[in-house]
Amino acid sequence: MDEFDASLSAARMRDAESSLTGLRERFSVPEDTVYMDGNSLGVHGQDAEAALERALTQWKEYGIEGWTQADPPWFEYGERLGDRLADVVGAKPDECVAANSTTVNIHALVGTFLDAANGTEVVVNELDFPTDHYAIRSQLRARHLDPDEHLVIVESDDGRIIETDAIADAVTDDTAIVFMPSVLYRSGQLLDVEAITDIAHEHDAFAGFDLAHSVGVVDHDLHFDGVDFAVWCSYKYLNAGPGAIGGLYVHEDHFDRSPAMAGWWGNADGTQFDLAPEFDPARGAAAFQIGTVPVFAAAPLFGTLDVTEAAGVDSLRERSVELTRYLVSLVDARLPECEIGTPREAERRGGHVAVEHPDAGKLSRALRDRGVVVDFRPPNVVRVAPSPYYVGFDDIWHAVDEVRAILDADAHHAYGEGDEQVT
Repeated sequence: MDEFDASLSAARMRDAESSLTGLRERFSVPEDTVYMDGNSLGVHGQDAEAALERALTQWKEYGIEGWTQADPPWFEYGERLGDRLADVVGAKPDECVAANSTTVNIHALVGTFLDAANGTEVVVNELDFPTDHYAIRSQLRARHLDPDEHLVIVESDDGRIIETDAIADAVTDDTAIVFMPSVLYRSGQLLDVEAITDIAHEHDAFAGFDLAHSVGVVDHDLHFDGVDFAVWCSYKYLNAGPGAIGGLYVHEDHFDRSPAMAGWWGNADGTQFDLAPEFDPARGAAAFQIGTVPVFAAAPLFGTLDVTEAAGVDSLRERSVELTRYLVSLVDARLPECEIGTPREAERRGGHVAVEHPDAGKLSRALRDRGVVVDFRPPNVVRVAPSPYYVGFDDIWHAVDEVRAILDADAHHAYGEGDEQVT
């Protein structure tokens, strides 16, 4: 047995010994596929399907009465899911709600906290996912603030990571909001949420976070850390399906703030159907709901949260760290043509790894042709996301083995035509 056969054997043993053994059976990984794209879209799960089918059956049986007679009543979806999401992100139940989409929630919360702030600048970073900047610029313009002057962009020294010290240097007494991702979507760097929150508060600014690439795979403690607000999606590591409902968190200290984007679904339950011309906000995060809850986009989350709760976020994080550590070690050992663009320290690494190669776009497509689903981020990153819900050490070994085979083959035959980018 050579070194890499031994590595594969050890990987299979580690899978068998995992505390999360059996979790994979609750998911339907596409046949003949090593699925490493869970940070873009998690795979189909049996629990999600059952929850969606239950909602469809309720529609069939109850019609409009499903709003009150379904179990749970459709009217209560946002708050019921929010109560459960609170445990996932380390919050109090009424600080969270399932509502809207990530970008809509950024608009709603950034607008609200801009209105409440003493300063007029929003601090972001140059490696953010672009939609965050689009929304913030829009909210600044709506308040007659020139984004070119009031959006402060923290630069990266290497195009991979954002240093906490650089954020601290950018925050001043003119800062209204520091808005950062918990995990950089490209490199996979895990930012220090607590430290960034403290930096913001030292300057009487608010701290907000986009948790899209960490919720369900990183153990957060938003309330204890004093985070003012946060947003996320549920179709990545939470596996709730394409277009699944988003989520948001607002610290209880801000429950008296009037939402900048009010809608009837955020009205207090007791007066919602008075249909009065004046908005009467619900208490807590529920006030930031805007339009009618999309029942079929929300229902699968009831099922997928069953899985997350059964596994435990702490255990999922531990497993995720082990998987990414193994991936990094195999890339180091077997792929000298590639570099790791993700911090190697576990406490600075999210749930995916940026494997860098000059022909990353072509490599990504070649891997997909071989049944290894990854994605590409220009100019040179293959993102590999071993979701702890359904990916094992064996899968990682095979993924790296396929990369080795592609790089060893003649480039003309191994690479597909053109680059591929997945949103």
